[in-house]
Amino acid sequence: MMTPSLLGIALLCLSAMPAAMDDGSVSVDVQQNCGSNFPKRCLVRNYEDWYGVGPYCVKYFNKPCSFADAEFACREKVTGGHLVSVHDEQANSGVNCIVMKYNYSLPRIWLGGMELFQSKKFIWTDGSVWDFKKWVPGQPDNTNNTEDCVEMNWKNLGEWNDDQCMKRKPFICAFKRHKWQQEPDN
Repeated sequence: MMTPSLLGIALLCLSAMPAAMDDGSVSVDVQQNCGSNFPKRCLVRNYEDWYGVGPYCVKYFNKPCSFADAEFACREKVTGGHLVSVHDEQANSGVNCIVMKYNYSLPRIWLGGMELFQSKKFIWTDGSVWDFKKWVPGQPDNTNNTEDCVEMNWKNLGEWNDDQCMKRKPFICAFKRHKWQQEPDN
């Protein structure tokens, strides 16, 4: 009886997963799920490798960090940078499409939301208004009073969960575009 090699099984599994593409193209799976709604490139000079989501330019970073380290990394990347805040369904979908493009197999990321001193009130690290939410049913639950930070894609794609802030996850940084920063369309 022949047994499959571990290398053969690993290669089979890898070939079945959609690959993240660094050339700016979008995988077939992301195209099917995001269609023509995939965010366009950011129109701010020197940030063309970021995407436009609502009034923000956003970029995915696949370096797992704690929530605090991710927030500080965003502040270092760009003036006015923070973890991404999400204010409507279209922005939530855009952020999720970006995540799915770059890390389809492990899509859990930090968003910029956090619970304010165990008050059951959430805020965005960029100071914007908490005017939208997309919780997984039954969340947030602040398990053992230890979950104060907001992640996306825990159980259901595009939905949110509260989690322990010290856990390490990839993240999306954002900064608000201003009219004077935008380049004219060519």
